[in-house]
Amino acid sequence: MTAKKLRLGVNIDHVATVRNARGGAVPDPVRAAIMAEEAGADGITAHLREDRRHITDADIDGLMAALQGPLNFEMAATPEMQAIALRHKPHAVCIVPEKREERTTEGGLEVAREENALAHYIAPLRDAGCRVSIFIAADQRQIEAAHRIGAEVIELHTGAYCDAHAEGRFDDRDAELARLTDMAAFADDLGLEVHAGHGLTFDCVSPIAALPQVAELNIGHFLIGEAIFQGLGPAIQQMRTIMEAARA
Repeated sequence: MTAKKLRLGVNIDHVATVRNARGGAVPDPVRAAIMAEEAGADGITAHLREDRRHITDADIDGLMAALQGPLNFEMAATPEMQAIALRHKPHAVCIVPEKREERTTEGGLEVAREENALAHYIAPLRDAGCRVSIFIAADQRQIEAAHRIGAEVIELHTGAYCDAHAEGRFDDRDAELARLTDMAAFADDLGLEVHAGHGLTFDCVSPIAALPQVAELNIGHFLIGEAIFQGLGPAIQQMRTIMEAARA
């Protein structure tokens, strides 16, 4: 098949994590988002959590006002977050699982067991013009459910693949990659747009970027960490170079 154009979404949550660790106004995640756009990011991702541990409501206000490109608003499926999304009407809304005690998103959303509730939840978001994405594991049952409820996009959770690579568990890594490969093709055949993300680094991004059905990678924590050493713009540009080489 002809590979889709591969976009890079940059998650700026952890600029806010650094700011909130001390308090005050710096570093400013809105400034980071603008720099990411200037460096070639195709979109910005921000996750407004229930406990506001990093991104805040004021950050979302600032991003909506400042960004030239699309905002991907990550959120849990709660009435509070739905109301915020309907007020701002970002380009995209990605529904993710959220547990207050977790350090980062630990898995994909359970769609199949909550199919009816999620279908009703996302309907007003779609009516408002937001593209609705569901962050899920590479599991056929979950993908089928996401398709049935009317999601336009799925984002495949790459965390298990990335962890196995980092820990040298290469048989597990290859098994996860095979699963991601099969499920990206399955979702594409259903007519869903396929995104992927979570834990991707310079070292492990290439096999995911090479999947022809994947239209977008969302990468945050690694790029913000790498920015400490080489700057945000160069880190984004290096990631893009690796992605484009893999896709070519």
